[in-house]
Amino acid sequence: MIAWRFARVTVHLFAGLLTCALVFPWTGAAFHERLIRRWSRKLLQIVKVDASFRDQTEGAVAGRALIVANHVSWLDIFVMNSIQPCHFVAKSDIRQWPLIGWLCEKSGTIFIARGKQREVRKIYEGLVHQIKAGERVAFFPEGTTAPQGSLLPFHANLFEAAIQAQVPIQPFAVRYVDGSGALHPAADFIGDMTFVESMAVILRAGGMHAELVRMPQIATDGAHRRDVALVARAAVARGLGMAID
Repeated sequence: MIAWRFARVTVHLFAGLLTCALVFPWTGAAFHERLIRRWSRKLLQIVKVDASFRDQTEGAVAGRALIVANHVSWLDIFVMNSIQPCHFVAKSDIRQWPLIGWLCEKSGTIFIARGKQREVRKIYEGLVHQIKAGERVAFFPEGTTAPQGSLLPFHANLFEAAIQAQVPIQPFAVRYVDGSGALHPAADFIGDMTFVESMAVILRAGGMHAELVRMPQIATDGAHRRDVALVARAAVARGLGMAID
């Protein structure tokens, strides 16, 4: 059964690759979003992850914002894309993953290498341009995945893009639970675990539920990026039902 679902995932990945290669060059952004949303939902269906969305915002939500979220798994990108496709900033390691790395790149993911300050600056400037152009840009400020039940410090560098683009921060919280509502350990993607190993664990789990929570937006007018990062982390923690120092 797991081998059959592995095969279905592989076929679905190849279908995504063909779509990016043959359809994307001839169609517009709105159609791309529909395809990405549909493809992401199908991938979650194959691996038996159902997703729900909860809105904790109060009042109006600004149309343009820099999206941030906690980072648990490679699944996070597809859970968020199944609700609202975004251009993600992700670590460059993902680009080397078989099939899915190329697919992420073609669907708009921006890859960043660790410890390369010059590259961070270049990407930051690109983010400002994209946000001002109305693109939905998202990143994971923890910088890496963390086991469920924990929340790493938020790196402040890329928050500067929202300040310069004069848009708010839109925090999201994502978590994966079992049938009783407890955190599901199969979602954790940490240490030296590979994408294939993580996929095998998820398929053996027999299903889990992903919860995506949108928290109130955070104003950035006249703010410092470090302060904004702290406020964003506290907002994500509330969305996860966590108490943090």
